[in-house]
Amino acid sequence: MYYMLIYDVVDNFIERRAVLREEHLKLVYEAHGRGVLVLAGALADPVDGAALVFNTDDRSVAERFAENDPYVKAGLVKSWRVRKWNLVVGGETRRV
Repeated sequence: MYYMLIYDVVDNFIERRAVLREEHLKLVYEAHGRGVLVLAGALADPVDGAALVFNTDDRSVAERFAENDPYVKAGLVKSWRVRKWNLVVGGETRRV
């Protein structure tokens, strides 16, 4: 089962994230290493959000990620939401 974590970010996000980027990426790579985070990245043109796709049977995995993300904690993410995503084609099959 897939869940998409969607972020709406503040203006000047690219510039403002610099001091927290290493800590954020550590969280991203740890989740990816555990096999629960399969895709992640910022939206472009304009950079006004980000999307992270989780492969898990437990929605709270994505929710806990957001709650612990330094970008969220520092207020760089104006709002976030988790949506169940019905994948039709592609993707990884491992579930945690």
